Amino acid sequence: MTQVSFEHRTVLLHEAVEALAIRPDGLYVDCTFGRGGHSRLILERLGPQGRLVAFDKDPEAVAVAETLALADPRFSIVHAGFETLAEALSGRGIRQVDGILMDLGISSPQIDDGRRGFSFRFDAPLDMRMDTSRGQTAAEWLASAEEADIAEVIKTYGEERFARKIAAAIVAQRCIKPVETTRELAVLVGQNVRTREPGQDPATRTFQAIRIFINRELEELKNVLPAAARCLAEGGRLAVISFHSLEDRLVKHFLRDASTTDTLPAWVMVRASDLAQPPLSLVGKAVRASTEEVSANPRARSAIMRVAERTAAPWPEAQS
Repeated sequence: MTQVSFEHRTVLLHEAVEALAIRPDGLYVDCTFGRGGHSRLILERLGPQGRLVAFDKDPEAVAVAETLALADPRFSIVHAGFETLAEALSGRGIRQVDGILMDLGISSPQIDDGRRGFSFRFDAPLDMRMDTSRGQTAAEWLASAEEADIAEVIKTYGEERFARKIAAAIVAQRCIKPVETTRELAVLVGQNVRTREPGQDPATRTFQAIRIFINRELEELKNVLPAAARCLAEGGRLAVISFHSLEDRLVKHFLRDASTTDTLPAWVMVRASDLAQPPLSLVGKAVRASTEEVSANPRARSAIMRVAERTAAPWPEAQS
């Protein structure tokens, strides 16, 4: 595979690594290697006995990570989505880790490489797969999916008001020629979105929705959060950076539920110390990118990081 260099600015770089409270001899996981910004800073904080395991679906990201692994024996890369976290760690003889970082969503190199089909700024094959070595492309799915299914994906994952109109247009277009490129899809969507947010291309929500669906992003996130929490040693930190409301809602609700105890009626005379301790404890408030970072990297504008710490309480089976 031909390697093309694209600039990547890691969002909340120092804030995320600080949130993990790195121990020099600790064992950490970077669930989304990308181009290795967070991983490299974690390795700087680790001592000779520390270890870092990273995950990524993208073969191009994995190629970068493999170069790092050759240079630093403390680091290893897993070519897989983070949904495989527990299984992959177990396969390496790892039961517990001291910190897990998730930097969700799409990376700058994926957006800026027109060949990948993620962006309507380029005219390219409509691929959208984070892992180009497997799975169905966006074009293949749009060519065969039922109209109702296309509408549901665009409405649910893109929160697009004109989802049914867009889906109908895609299916009607198939009778002439299937939608196969990013520009074809963007033009088709633009013709069927009657109003748009100021400064936002009318295709933005549809492209986001199809990308999330093709890569099972929300499904994987929902599955990995409890698995990640169970993998943490007592005192270990989980830090999650989200970039849109659907991701953040999942993270926020999961952390809230795992860090609170059942509420009892006011008349029940029970001491706080007698209540079951929750398995997670929230660490600080949600963190957003600074004004300076957003100015230097506008893509950081929507980023929000939430952090929790593992307590001594066992993980309840009901939350598995």
